[in-house]
Amino acid sequence: MTAHGASREALAAARERLDALTDNTSVDAKQLADELASVTALFNREVSLRRVLTDPSQSGEAKAELAGRLLGGQVGGETADLVAGLVRSRWSQSRDLVDALEELTNLAELTSAQKAGALDDVEDELFRFGRIVSSDTGLRAALTDRAASGAAKSELLRSLLGGRANAVTERLVERLVTAPRGRSLESGLESLSKLAADRRDRMVAVVTSAVPLSDQQKQRLGAALAKFYGRQMHLNLDVDPEVLGGITVQVGDEIINGSIADRLEDAHRRMAR
Repeated sequence: MTAHGASREALAAARERLDALTDNTSVDAKQLADELASVTALFNREVSLRRVLTDPSQSGEAKAELAGRLLGGQVGGETADLVAGLVRSRWSQSRDLVDALEELTNLAELTSAQKAGALDDVEDELFRFGRIVSSDTGLRAALTDRAASGAAKSELLRSLLGGRANAVTERLVERLVTAPRGRSLESGLESLSKLAADRRDRMVAVVTSAVPLSDQQKQRLGAALAKFYGRQMHLNLDVDPEVLGGITVQVGDEIINGSIADRLEDAHRRMAR
């Protein structure tokens, strides 16, 4: 989610509340994600309700009470508290509230994977699925077909991922495909990958090489990038024989071209300045 002004502050506060909740081992992060997803769908569907809950002329407490009445008995206390905090906050535009709810849903899912020691697997699976989609126009068309039902898309995803990917990956991708909310599939998958990396305070480097990298090369490249950027780096690896110079590394908007040896040497030189 790209937030501005009041919405950015509201989202940051909501993420802190989510972290505080999920740090508690008694909180079921998966259930929290399921319930937040339901609230996201409700607020996305009911535009007039969303506008009321983000109306700056209404008091935060009045909006929290309204949300509580609407959700009473349908979600757990943790979810209700998170939603109450969201509607008490100020938002730059009403859509930002739904964007924030969706991001909290995804973060709760990723937290459940992290608690299970499966966050690395989920990161890698999201990346690989994105590569599959980008290389298969027929599959992309089927998953983004506006005329196809959500049930049909879910069934297609189950045939592709069922038993082959972590359950968290399956749920994240299914929600994205069945409720894209105006985003492209590729941008949605990229956002999920960034959230997964952020869960460990890591940056993501998409590494495309002409041939598979050895373990030693991956370790050296990861270490050099981590030193250069000052943050832990997660490498998403792809192979493309047509890559010029042997390797391409993309970190955010920055693209680095060249051979592994040349880039490592250059990174060390720049660090030494």
